[in-house]
Order: sequence, then structure tokens, then C-alpha cells
Amino acid sequence: MTTKEIINSHFDVSRETLERLEIFVETLRRWNPRINLVSKKSIEDLWSRHILDSIQVYYAAPPADKWLDIGSGGGFPGLIAAIVARDLAPSTHVTLIESDQRKCAFLRSAARECGITVTVKSERVEAAEPEGASVMSARALTDLTNLLAYSERHLLKTGTSVFPKGVTWKKELESAQQQWRFDLEEIKSLTEPEAVILKIKGLERA
Repeated sequence: MTTKEIINSHFDVSRETLERLEIFVETLRRWNPRINLVSKKSIEDLWSRHILDSIQVYYAAPPADKWLDIGSGGGFPGLIAAIVARDLAPSTHVTLIESDQRKCAFLRSAARECGITVTVKSERVEAAEPEGASVMSARALTDLTNLLAYSERHLLKTGTSVFPKGVTWKKELESAQQQWRFDLEEIKSLTEPEAVILKIKGLERA
């Protein structure tokens, strides 16, 4: 089964959304030699390594008026979430915070080519004005303890964080629980056997 078939078998993704994702992939391939958005090794595995991984983060989250993605880099998962939301939840507004100016230029260009509207902010997440987001995501940015500090700053009290985490997630969770209290749902990843998506709400300092 191809990755696109896996996407279709697990998620309600329209033909138009798949076409936008294909445009995104081609845009990333053009930009990547210049600013190294993803590793050379993973460029050949974009659909399973990055696209499917980001789509499952979108579907793990509750409906959102305002979605914030931090450390957006090559657009994972935030820009992919915006592409999927374009048809499924067009009222969702997605904001991407990325400190690297060149990556911000890529994010704006890719969004334009895919025909979607997002807000891209070239700032450090810890210095950015609080966003009041209903959903916040981040992928491969920092450990869970730091991510929760960013959640406290940028997420509504009623909001939800969705963080994909790899094989060390249990160790990160144990460390974070020394400083934070929260409700947690662990969602098994489709792309890596020992990885999860951590769905967190009700965040409070311990």
C-alpha cells in the first residue's frame, strides 16, 4: 500500500487536498537544496516521513478556531494542517511561528502556491506576543517540558496541545510531570512503532 493509499484509508482527505499536498511536496523539493528544510535522507521519503506524520497530528486535535504551530521549519505539521483544514474546516486560522527568515520565506511561498492562507511570524516563540490559540502543535522543536512552557504562554486555558514524540517520549513525559499537571491522551503513531502523539489539555504548573 502506498503512503497516499494509507492516508486515504485512515483519513477523510479530499482529492483537492491531495493535489495541494503534491504541490507542497514539489515546492519543498525545489527549495530544499538552498535552505535544507529536511535532511537529504528523508527527502526521498517525504510522504511517509513528513506528510502522513503531520496529517495524523491534525486529526489528533480537536476542532480549532485558531491553530498555532511553533518552530514550523519546513511546514511540519503546521502548514500541512492548514492544507488539510482548507477543505475540512475552512474557518480554522493557522499561524506559524518560525525564527529563521529563510524558512519563513519558504512557508509563505508554499502557502501561496498551495492556495491557502496562513499567518507566518518570524519571531522566537518565547518572545512572541501570546497568541490565545485553541490548538498548538510543534514537531522536533524541543523537549516536552519546554513545549509546555510555550503552551502556557500561547494557548487558551481551554486549549489543547498536540505534540508528536519519538522513542524517548516516556522519559520526556516523566520529566515534564515534575513541573506540570495536565490531562493526557497518548495516540499511537502510524509512522513509527514506538512513537506517539501526546494530546494535552488542562495544563497547570505543579
